[in-house]
Amino acid sequence: MAKKFSSKCFIPSLAYALLHVSMLLAIVGMKGVQSIGVCYGQLGNNLPSKQEAVDLYKSKGIGSMRIYFPEPETLRALGGSNIELIMDVPVDKLQSIASDANAANDWVQNNIKNYPDVKFKYIAVGNEVSPVNGKAQYAPFVFPAMQNINKAIADAGLQIKVTTSLDTSVLGVPYPPSQGSFRGEVQQFLSPIINFLVNNGSPLLVNVYPYFSLSDPSIKLEYALFTLPSAEVTDGQLSYQNLFDAMLDAMYSALEKAGGAALEIVVSESGWPSDGGNAATIDNARTYNQNLIQHVGNGTPKRPRRPIETYIFAMFNENNKDGDETERHFGLFYPNKDPVYQINF
Repeated sequence: MAKKFSSKCFIPSLAYALLHVSMLLAIVGMKGVQSIGVCYGQLGNNLPSKQEAVDLYKSKGIGSMRIYFPEPETLRALGGSNIELIMDVPVDKLQSIASDANAANDWVQNNIKNYPDVKFKYIAVGNEVSPVNGKAQYAPFVFPAMQNINKAIADAGLQIKVTTSLDTSVLGVPYPPSQGSFRGEVQQFLSPIINFLVNNGSPLLVNVYPYFSLSDPSIKLEYALFTLPSAEVTDGQLSYQNLFDAMLDAMYSALEKAGGAALEIVVSESGWPSDGGNAATIDNARTYNQNLIQHVGNGTPKRPRRPIETYIFAMFNENNKDGDETERHFGLFYPNKDPVYQINF
């Protein structure tokens, strides 16, 4: 027998339902804000096993990872973990994959399709490759390699976004943010890549490091650390209280000028060293990374209230990294898995 409809019981039920929905949306929103990835660099001779590393990700509730080359032991450890993965095509593979579709098919088969329990999210074809840095010799291969990898993924029946990762050295005008534009030398390189990303609905990966901008004496440490109490920069109608937002919005402005207004940026690396150089202290590293985690859910002044998918560099201190001493001190954890400093993910 059908129950008689009662408006008296409907009103509180509707209110309860709306409350339930609003709570659910709040939880979903919080999850989006708090979803922070961590890059898993492996250039160390004293690092924990791959399984121990993946277990540490899980124990800390870190739901996303980036690796810089397909490493079988890491991929096996990730199987069934539900950790979302950015995996790079390393530069030494770009030329062969760019020139040979079969090489792309083999790479996808061996490193993606053979690991059906791994949650691949993005394939980054090259890291920080451009005509204006030390990897310029690989720049001609990035776009054709992206095309071949994308086709190989589609032919394999997979749905994984293909992209590449840039650094902010591609900007010719980085300031003020609204005037951001790409260097003339990179425009021919970037134009087909931007069109590819727009057409395929893929984001652009960008590595954003306020720390390295401190070489400019006019930049305040507090501006880089997210600790200024008020805006430092006014740019038209927008105000900037931290350097991270200014760098990211300069990249968005450059993309708009280059036909990429529709693109989203994923911050594929950002971090702060805890030792080895100017302002490289444990306290500053903790301050930057904790503030970064808390900040990226808010978007930027140019794109407010749009959470920024962000990956902290890096999980461990890596004693075999080349370059300045700071390069070996970006880890959140020591190789023995003890935290370099406490941080809330």
